[in-house]
Amino acid sequence: MTRFVLYGGKGGVGKTTVATATGLALAKRGHRTLVVSTDPAHSLADAVETPIGGDPVEIRDRLWGVEVDPQAGVDRYRSLFEALAAEFSEAGISLDEDEITELFTAGVMPGSDELAALEGFATYVDSDRWDRVVFDTAPTGHTLRLLDLPEVMDRGMATALDLSDQIRRKVNATRTMLFGPMGRRRTDEATDFTEMRERMARVGEVLRDPEQTAFRVVTIPETMAVRESERLVTQLREFEVPVTTLVVNKCIEDPGDCERCRGKRAVQEDALAALRESMPDLELWTVPDESGEVTGLTALERVGEHLGV
Repeated sequence: MTRFVLYGGKGGVGKTTVATATGLALAKRGHRTLVVSTDPAHSLADAVETPIGGDPVEIRDRLWGVEVDPQAGVDRYRSLFEALAAEFSEAGISLDEDEITELFTAGVMPGSDELAALEGFATYVDSDRWDRVVFDTAPTGHTLRLLDLPEVMDRGMATALDLSDQIRRKVNATRTMLFGPMGRRRTDEATDFTEMRERMARVGEVLRDPEQTAFRVVTIPETMAVRESERLVTQLREFEVPVTTLVVNKCIEDPGDCERCRGKRAVQEDALAALRESMPDLELWTVPDESGEVTGLTALERVGEHLGV
């Protein structure tokens, strides 16, 4: 069992249910576990029937939950560029709000849900408070952009660092002329941009380390969902993310005398066979279909019984 587990997949397949059920099962086994929702359309609180916010909340013994604040990562990242603008101002270069925004968006679009998710991931990767951390990620497109974001941000921050160094050299030259060597600023101190780059590099390393991270794709036994899952696994492997498991949710186990249910079960069996054939190297877990919404700890415990945790 890796320390970090990420669940991903298309919208509406039950990622939150499976992620939360995993967290609950781990907690019952004695692991201090945190479930992190990085999906901007948070439903973690609904799943556990407990108010959840931007700070970890204890749901039950050894189980915590947190819903990443969509604005927190954006604010943190933008503040770095505002600090850079202040350095520009000190050097006699004034930037207005539009120019700061243009500089900021060179690295990442403001309001990015992926940036908030990445900030949340970085926060809990560096924390030793929990034994296991389970991430409920946003739908497929968001997840793939999230995986690309550390490199995108690194390019933006590299440009910002280069600009900052240029400005500091100019400021130091001016101060040396006016005040002598004592007027120079130290340039060997780690800047906020340097710290952020190192933090993002650490996230990238952890996401690609099979000793630390396992990515599990959640899907449902339907043709379109299977195809999207196959594409997602291919793309995750291109990012060198360790994909380990397919979790197929909403499987009909006993169709009974219902003709419609039997027909649907036949379709599901074909979908499951296609998954096994196309990705034979991945573990495949099936979770039975349940009528109605799967909410509350009792229902989640039933789901957890079908997961290898």
